[in-house]
Amino acid sequence: MFAPDGQPRIDREMLSTKAEELDRRIRELGVLRDSLRHAAACPAPSHMECPTFRRLLAAAAAGAVAAPRKRAPGPP
Repeated sequence: MFAPDGQPRIDREMLSTKAEELDRRIRELGVLRDSLRHAAACPAPSHMECPTFRRLLAAAAAGAVAAPRKRAPGPP
């Protein structure tokens, strides 16, 4: 992060790319949160009778909602 002269050397392109990646992940998590809240509070007798749930299911099947990424195993 620092140049040989001691001055900071910040890769702005890398920072921008990481910020975009975080924005994408935040959007994915927001969709997941909203979907879980809806499924928990949905008044439909069956989730398959709920138009909102069916729309969320269709979006997930079409790839509009990213599948959760597998997490790397943590330290033992």
